Amino acid sequence: MHTTTLRTGAALGGFLLLLSCRSSDPVGRAVERGPPPPAGPTLAVQASGVDVLLQAISPASDSVVWVSGHAATYARTADGGRSWSAGTVPQAGDLQFRDVHGFDASTAILMSAGPGDQSRTYRTEDAGRSWELTWVNDEPDGFYDCIDFWDDERGIAYGDAVEGELRILRSEDGGRTWERIAAENLPGARAGEGGFAASGTCVLTRPGGLGWIAAGNAQGARVFRTADYGRTWTAHEVPVVSGSGAGLTSIAMMDDSVGLAFGGDLAVVDRHTDNVAHTRDGGRTWTLGGKPVMVGALYGGTYVPGTGGAFVIVGPSGADVSMDGGQTWEPLDGSAWWGVAASAPDAVWIAGPDGRIARVSVR
Repeated sequence: MHTTTLRTGAALGGFLLLLSCRSSDPVGRAVERGPPPPAGPTLAVQASGVDVLLQAISPASDSVVWVSGHAATYARTADGGRSWSAGTVPQAGDLQFRDVHGFDASTAILMSAGPGDQSRTYRTEDAGRSWELTWVNDEPDGFYDCIDFWDDERGIAYGDAVEGELRILRSEDGGRTWERIAAENLPGARAGEGGFAASGTCVLTRPGGLGWIAAGNAQGARVFRTADYGRTWTAHEVPVVSGSGAGLTSIAMMDDSVGLAFGGDLAVVDRHTDNVAHTRDGGRTWTLGGKPVMVGALYGGTYVPGTGGAFVIVGPSGADVSMDGGQTWEPLDGSAWWGVAASAPDAVWIAGPDGRIARVSVR
């Protein structure tokens, strides 16, 4: 589903250096003070080398990160963001790459979103020096939103419903080819139901064949769930705001059971709505979570591995962080951000308009 570029601001931040210190008490004895207490989450803006809207992020490791954006643009770092190399896919025109999946430093899949044949996938195996067009949507009413992979071979792509049927594709060869999942293996679609191609986080996979899709733009928001590498799916209601232009945009799981789903109403920009939901049974049932600090819709969210409960969310109103599994939130930044992903507590990535990208630490 199409989303609109929104006004942005400049983001500033930096990492803090914590130092041990020694001092003296009133009678002159040396006292070991130790390091000061942690200062909380920090943000460091980096130079991506581009000025287009960046929408999706995929860390292949703590050091190797792929980013995708508008005007057929991609960027990659292999040194944790100290330097970025960027480029455009040849003969891709002005395609909007709304999602990316990085397998390693050399191999990645880009997914463009748009109506009809504007939804495509490209694959590189040489760090972006060349790209192969591997799939083109052949349905004029189709519009694809997100991709994700379980491993180097098995992956899925999700798109808006067409003629009353959900659209989910499977790949078993690393995105070189795709096959549509038969309607009898999918829940029935609701009128207008689809995804939001905002941050590349409306599809999520986990080891062992588990996978989730966050859906919206219909009466009642839903999460679709698979336990067999995408062969069959079930639908589960989520109690967030829903309707045309509203619902779920993103899903993030801490483990196989506990996770959060995010969304909102894209038309609401100045107040809070019910836009965070929590699951403890792998996405089968959902309850409302804590309200973020920022107002308006959330475009993406991610769990931060290695923290036991930290999540970062982004949207046009800024970025927030929760250290308690989404019960409470605190502000991280007030600029507009669209994409988010994490591989470690000190390797959280957010990206947005004007080529902005930042590395966040939640330690």
